[in-house]
Amino acid sequence: MNIVINPTYFPDIITTASIIQADNVTLEVCDNYQKQSYRNRMYIATANGKLLLNIPIKHTKTEGHKKTAEALMENNFLWQRQHWRSIVIAYRTSPFFEFYEDDLYPLFHKAYNSLLEFNRASITCILEMLDLDIDFTRTQEYIKEYSDKTDLRFLANAKRKDKLEIPAYRQVFDEANGFIPYLTVLDLIFNLGPEAITYLKNLDLKL
Repeated sequence: MNIVINPTYFPDIITTASIIQADNVTLEVCDNYQKQSYRNRMYIATANGKLLLNIPIKHTKTEGHKKTAEALMENNFLWQRQHWRSIVIAYRTSPFFEFYEDDLYPLFHKAYNSLLEFNRASITCILEMLDLDIDFTRTQEYIKEYSDKTDLRFLANAKRKDKLEIPAYRQVFDEANGFIPYLTVLDLIFNLGPEAITYLKNLDLKL
């Protein structure tokens, strides 16, 4: 399967499984930036339930449509510090957080300006956690419809209605909250560790 996807902020389980199961992966870098998408947000599971972590993006009143590749993060809000703190609080008691903490730490303590650059780094980080080496190509122009690739760019839409059932796996707070699906793949990795790769490879995507 050849796929085209949007680079998102620590992709969710469905997107990550698609990347792993694909024969070739193309990253969409020529589209227009869209607000309220997974390009700049992810969900984690906390003691109080599902929590949104949102990267602030610089906007000007006069700008029209801008490319995703041109989107810059608003670092005056110290969002990296806030997101790291939230992740640590949520997952420090998970079985494998300490095992992967050193892989994740640099992304939240290094200065980034480009959202696309940061998202690409987050995907690379995930693949390193999973001990996978996957090559990506990038789009050279925006193509509305593909005849030679499975178009999975819709997975970046935060308002999409997921119809794919996510098999339950153990989570830190499942006794209090029950199983919470459709989270960032970090949740899966921190809870399952090396078993996460088997889960992702076996996920029936039905795409």
